[in-house]
Parts: sequence; C-alpha cells; structure tokens
Amino acid sequence: MADRAELVIIGGGIMGLATAYNLAKYHGVRDIVVIEMGYLCSGASGRNGGGLRAQFSSETNVRLMQESLRICRDFASEMKINVWFREGGYLFLVRNEAARASLEASVKVQNECGHPTRMLSPAEARKIVPELDTTGVVATSYNANDAVVFPWPFVWGYAKGAESHGVRIRTFTCVTGFETKGKRITAVVTDKGRIETNRVVNACGAWSPQIAKMLGVALPNWPHRHEICSSEPLKPWLTPLVADLSNGLYFSQSTRGEIVGGISNHDVPEGIDMESSKKFLSLYAKALVKTVPVLGSVKVLRQWAGCYDLTPDQNPIVGQVDEIEEFYQVSGFMGHGFMMAPVIGRLLAQHIAEGTDLPLFERWNLRRFKEGKLLKESMIIG
Repeated sequence: MADRAELVIIGGGIMGLATAYNLAKYHGVRDIVVIEMGYLCSGASGRNGGGLRAQFSSETNVRLMQESLRICRDFASEMKINVWFREGGYLFLVRNEAARASLEASVKVQNECGHPTRMLSPAEARKIVPELDTTGVVATSYNANDAVVFPWPFVWGYAKGAESHGVRIRTFTCVTGFETKGKRITAVVTDKGRIETNRVVNACGAWSPQIAKMLGVALPNWPHRHEICSSEPLKPWLTPLVADLSNGLYFSQSTRGEIVGGISNHDVPEGIDMESSKKFLSLYAKALVKTVPVLGSVKVLRQWAGCYDLTPDQNPIVGQVDEIEEFYQVSGFMGHGFMMAPVIGRLLAQHIAEGTDLPLFERWNLRRFKEGKLLKESMIIG
C-alpha cells in the first residue's frame, strides 16, 4: 500500500475508475490510489443490465446521456477492448393516460435536445417487436439511438487505461477510517495501511453513506436490492430493450442470445443485500410472459442481484460537501449510474483538476436536501 497519494478514490466501480482514468489521461493527475473492497465488478458495476439511454424526463439527464452514448460508442476503439456495444434502441411502454402524458412530456424534452425519440401507438410498437402483447398498453416511446453493452469490459477497460497512466488500483482493501485536521482530511486508513492525502473521492455507490459517516457527513442515500435474470440463449429476434414504466419490467437480448431483464420489487430487505429471491423470479416471469407470451417455455439459466443507490429526489449527489474540504461525492444515481459514469467521470475529473465550478454539480449538491430544493426524474426503471 502506498504511504501517500495526491488523491484517493474509494470505490473501484466504473464511476471511480472513469474518474481516475480521466484525471490521469487528460489532466495529468496520476498520483492516484483507487481502493476497492472486493474484486473489480463485484459491486453494482458488474451486476447491472448494461443499458445506455438518453430517454429521460429532465434536460440535464438527456444531455448528459447523449454525451455518454458518444463516449460509449468510441470506448472499444479507445481502450482496445470489446464491450459488445449494440445500438438496438429502447422501447418504453405505458398503461394509463397519466403515464402517457408524462411520457409525451419527456419525449418533448428529448426532441428539444436533439434526441429523436418518437411516440408510437401499440400497433406501431408491434412492428418493432412483433412478439409483444400490447393488451392494456396505451402508448409507447422509441428511440433507436439508445443501446446496450456488456458491463464488465467497461470496468476492465477503465481500470487498464487508468493503470497505464500511473494510477494504482488496490483491490480487496477496506477503508476503516480517516485522519483529519479540522475540516481537512490528512489520511485514509485501510486494513492494509494508511495513505496520506488531502483529497478523497467517495465513489462507493450504495456503500457511500458508510464512508461519509466516518467523516461525520450524513448522506441521504439508501441501498435497494435489484435482481436480474438471464435465460438460455435464443436465436436473435429482439432488437430494442423493452421497458414497462407501469411495473419496472425491462428486458433485452444479449449478443449471445440470452434474454436479460429485471422488474421492480419493493418487498426487499433493508440495507445492503445481494441475495437472489424466488419472489423476484415469480414477479419477473409473470410480467415477462404477459408482455411476450412466446417466452413462456424459455429456461432461466441464472439470476443475480446488486444494489440500486437511491436518493429522496431520484437524482445523484455529486461534488464537494460543506463539512469536509476536498471530500468529493459521486453517488445516488438510482439505477443508471453505470450508463452515466463515462460522462460524469469526465466532468468530475475536470472539476477536481481545474477547480472548475460546474453548474451541474451545484444542482446536485448535498445541501439541497436540507434546503428543500429537491429535483425529480420520472423515467426510472426497476
């Protein structure tokens, strides 16, 4: 373990590694140690469905994801690693008039940002996915520019890229505390030794509140178990990722042919929990077969779970906090942290290296919860 570093990033998921890579490559900040308590991809970065979409309800999220999609399209060639980027689009379904109005408003925002989403009738949606049973569906939205990737190579690519520029990544290392002087961090203490530093990034996702608490900072995030399952491989037939906003169902077909998806399940244990459950499988199977009846006889190969990182207003917490100097937060991304990491990592690196004040990070600051300046994002899946 290094005895000092210019910057310590706690969390070796895609958010922390993207930040480290951008700092090292584009800003020359290379004296960085990334601390990960498990193996790379052991957390949410390795347990998600790999979706990438700019279909959101807020202009901020739409524009961020447009840039993130551009980064992801070029990722394989930049990092020399195959991420199985598949631009098949997203098809959203809604089942009542209130949801239709909300979806139409979101599509209007997306179109104004230059993201060419279309509202479609159920009949038009069946032209894209003929196997859909649209009984009860009142409207859909579709954008062919949204995509799906295989998550693990993104994490590995950022890790390898960061290391090639001098970043040190330490896996199976747990943070046990901090040393401080007034409002300033002086060292990060781990079970493998201490690292003298004055700058820390908290990129631990659902574990971020535990890290912040060690410094007396209260984050309002909380973890929520989210499960996914994968079927046996089938011949290619499904082009877009399909998502039902009424129950959080979503599913897509991987490049190997598996149907990979999940669904909302509010009845889960509190706290960090990554166990699989029969209830999820029952909820998912019933909703999936109702939506695509021909999948009723398909075999499930495996299921797994990870943790969504939830906040009260469904928007993240990014940037510095008032209580501790140069303690940067990057958490609370609900279920879309993976897809936003490429662009957030780039912006956070700029903010840290140049001291640039970014309006986005002021919008997403921690103090908004005390001040009652809450935001809202309505297009959350699962």
